[in-house]
Amino acid sequence: MLKLTDDLSIPDGEIDLQAVRAQGPGGQNVNKVSTAVQLRFDIRASSLPPEWKERLLGLRDKRITKDGVVVIKAQRQRSQEQNREDAMARLAALLLRAATPPKKRTATRPTLGSKIRRVESKTKRGAQKRLRGKVELE
Repeated sequence: MLKLTDDLSIPDGEIDLQAVRAQGPGGQNVNKVSTAVQLRFDIRASSLPPEWKERLLGLRDKRITKDGVVVIKAQRQRSQEQNREDAMARLAALLLRAATPPKKRTATRPTLGSKIRRVESKTKRGAQKRLRGKVELE
């Protein structure tokens, strides 16, 4: 059971863990032992609150497939148990990131002074460019 908050946890039945062979260097250990862990979590079929599901599906994260399945591959550690814990921690971090609602943007307007400074700098720049023209001989 993955505990997210005091009143919300995910049952183990909703999380699919599979041991696979790791990639990269590691020699004989990598070639023989399935130490990497692939975690799959179906967002739509989960027991998460609907607001969390919406925010999760709206995230632009490469770990979330088009079907709404979170796929996390953990292969940083040498043991399968440590990789399992790492994958669960990364899933919890992703879910908690989606738990916080985004802040509302408060519309702001530029001050009168900043508008005046902007226009003045534009006129100065234009005058400077006008002086770069051809010089006429009298």
